[in-house]
Amino acid sequence: RSLSASKLTPPLKSPSKKRRQSPRTKKTHYDGDRWHNVDEEDVEPPQPRFRPERDAGPQLNRTAHYTPLELFQLFFSTTVIDTLVKNTNAYGEKKSQTQKESWVPVTTADMYSFICLVLYMGIVPLKTLREFWRGSRLFSLPFPASVMPCRRFLSISSSLHMNNPAVEAANDQKKGTSGYDRLCKIKPLYEQILEACHTFFHPYQHISIDERMVPTKARIGFKQYIKNKPIKWGFKLFVLADSSCGYTLNFFVYGGREGQPSGKGLGYDAVMRLLNIPFLGKGYKLYVDSFYTSPTLFSDLLLRKIWACGTVRSNIDGFPRTKNNDMPKKTPRGTIQWLRKGQLLFVRWLDTRQVTMCSTIHKAYNNDMADRKVKDADGQWTVKQVPIPGCIKDYNRYMGGVDLSDALIGYYNVIHKTQKWYKTLFYHFVDIATVNAFILHKEMCKLQNRPAVTQKNFREQLILSLAEIGSTPCRSAPQNFMLPVSPDRATAGRRACVVCKRKSPVYCSTCQKTLCFTSLRNCYSEWHRSNDSD
Repeated sequence: RSLSASKLTPPLKSPSKKRRQSPRTKKTHYDGDRWHNVDEEDVEPPQPRFRPERDAGPQLNRTAHYTPLELFQLFFSTTVIDTLVKNTNAYGEKKSQTQKESWVPVTTADMYSFICLVLYMGIVPLKTLREFWRGSRLFSLPFPASVMPCRRFLSISSSLHMNNPAVEAANDQKKGTSGYDRLCKIKPLYEQILEACHTFFHPYQHISIDERMVPTKARIGFKQYIKNKPIKWGFKLFVLADSSCGYTLNFFVYGGREGQPSGKGLGYDAVMRLLNIPFLGKGYKLYVDSFYTSPTLFSDLLLRKIWACGTVRSNIDGFPRTKNNDMPKKTPRGTIQWLRKGQLLFVRWLDTRQVTMCSTIHKAYNNDMADRKVKDADGQWTVKQVPIPGCIKDYNRYMGGVDLSDALIGYYNVIHKTQKWYKTLFYHFVDIATVNAFILHKEMCKLQNRPAVTQKNFREQLILSLAEIGSTPCRSAPQNFMLPVSPDRATAGRRACVVCKRKSPVYCSTCQKTLCFTSLRNCYSEWHRSNDSD
């Protein structure tokens, strides 16, 4: 009976199956408009009118000829040097009280000599600092000793400070509170270099924003790790650079969460902070990568009359969720699909993999083509032209402003090993100032239609100019010249030289120090030159 009843009564369908077949659910599944092909014409958005507040390019006398030293002093001005001298002397005096060593005050000329040797060490790299003053056949470099004695250089390097020690001590007492400043040790120089970057150059229409890593092994809380960067551990800087020449216009060191976040993401906050320059103007075209790109950011930039283009992640808020007319699995290379939501254009292009872009500047497709190597049926490589969206073509052309700046810094960077994290950033500020000065030199030469020197020649001229205005070590021979060992000293055998630590039977009759004096090593002169300058 129960079996016949089951035959007469049709089985009920599960509620879940009903929901899956509901037309209302089907409508919400295909949310938004469909993706269009290149056969369907897109409307080109109105192009921005470039209206900078100042004339784009160097903000200098465009008929004058500037030397490398004059361009470098735009960034390391007398104010910057005075700040370094004042704070280094304050820290040196404080340290001498605890270590019971006399501190010889640093002068402006000493600081120029110190920076001169820092730049010299970037074009003649050695493993340790002391090797620049060694007198052996392998390490016979006369230039460093002619600028500053080794002991004096190491003394300035160990006491180098960018902020007043009293200000740093007051800041240390605020640890754990909202008033604590992690970047207090670099603050004065940081702000002065940043102001100079703003002042002496105005960017052209195309600009880009990206991260920069400054390598360090310091144990500090705001050291960052980025797995996809060549330098994985270091200080992270967010940088705004000119796309055509690589000039560093604005930057800030990321010290962790600070201030009041907007709630729209770190990338959004970084872009808005870097573009917060009152004299920037309107009509700029900004290029960013997927870390920064979001529909919210691009819409807000349009309100400020700044157009933008960049790669975008498909899981970002505001990205079209529609699956309608999606790319099939076996899609040919060069396939383009686009979708427009108001003033935002989303483009998908299949190269070796799918690339997704967002732009407020471009049209979906302008009949541009790109060369790609493909294998034919016989297995031979041939060059084939495939369609490419205009936004990807411009992105590849203008996104590399920060990468160009990084490359110019990397050729002769002055960073060397140090136990103090703030010294690493000091060296990087020297790199930024030198590269920006070199870019100003190239831009001025372009305006004046004259040839520019290479970066290496520019640095060499700068180093020689700094050596001329720096302090000159005493080169006069001391009154008491080296004497042969006395019989009492000779019976004790050879002793370690106080400079190179090698065994020597010779000593100074005045200071009683064991010193080498041979055709290969003249530790006697080096020791007394450093003592005379100290």
